[in-house]
Amino acid sequence: MGNTSSDSRLENCDAEQWLPSGESPAISAVMFSAGVLGNLIALALLAHRWRGDSGRSAGPGSSISLFHVLVTELVFTDLLGTCLISPVVLASYARNQTLVALAPQRRVCTYFAFSMTFFSLATMLMLFAMALERYLAIGHPYFYQSRIKRRGGLAVLPIVYTASLLFCSLPLLGHRQYAQYCPGTWCFIWLEQTTYLRLYATLLLLLIIAVLVCNFSVILNLIRMHRRGKRSRCGPSLGGSRRRGERVSMAEETDHLILLAIMTITFAICSLPLTIFAYMNETSRKEKWYLQALRFLSINSIIDPWVFAILRPPVLRLMRSVLCCRVSLRAQDATQTSCSAQLNVGK
Repeated sequence: MGNTSSDSRLENCDAEQWLPSGESPAISAVMFSAGVLGNLIALALLAHRWRGDSGRSAGPGSSISLFHVLVTELVFTDLLGTCLISPVVLASYARNQTLVALAPQRRVCTYFAFSMTFFSLATMLMLFAMALERYLAIGHPYFYQSRIKRRGGLAVLPIVYTASLLFCSLPLLGHRQYAQYCPGTWCFIWLEQTTYLRLYATLLLLLIIAVLVCNFSVILNLIRMHRRGKRSRCGPSLGGSRRRGERVSMAEETDHLILLAIMTITFAICSLPLTIFAYMNETSRKEKWYLQALRFLSINSIIDPWVFAILRPPVLRLMRSVLCCRVSLRAQDATQTSCSAQLNVGK
């Protein structure tokens, strides 16, 4: 009985033409404004970095990193998704009509649902590309230096978009793969299409796991770099500039890891509700839970640029110092003790 009532309510929402009375566009407007503002700020900061690095391009080792090329593409994807999806919701509120009623043959509803799936998948694929780039740069530096070029980062965006387009176009091949949900300003994969919904959720979950594996591997390699640097401090003073370069490189890699880790955790939190809902028993599903999962999925493109805008180099240095201060102090004391012992033995 409960399942029949839920299905009946879903059918009513899917066919509704007018928004319920009392619905306010305030939350949607705030989300749209925060998303656009955050992405524009992030792009401005990235553009400033690009100009600064281009101005210093005459110096050795000062070119723009591939990681920041990928970050720029991620922010661009978030901005594009926000600008293509949120105005549809605002137009629905402005006309007091549901997405189904905005255009004949449910075109706006289909467009909204396809855009949601497309940009969510594209964002996760960009995060995976960033994590893979860090894994290759730290774990396989020779291969990375000889095979991976900055220009290759420019090809990542069309590859990600093509893969997302092909996968998210599968529902368009069937009949009524998308549905409208209450209050009439949301469209997404129809709950009856359990196979594709679970396939989509599983793909997001696998990408999250792959990103976490890459990040964990980077952490292990950074620990090894730290230990090698600790042992090298007991050596002769020759090559001091090289050791300083290694310390700077390790600090930069740690900053990249912190930024990528926070973005990954954010996406995992935003996408896991949908994954959990997709694997729930059909009799225990509730439409309001589905709506909450979709809302979580949609706010990721708003949070990502603010994470980048807030985590500027001074903030990353502070976080790095808080995370590594005690370890570094202990390592320094141990290194000084070890070096002193070696000097005494030499005497």
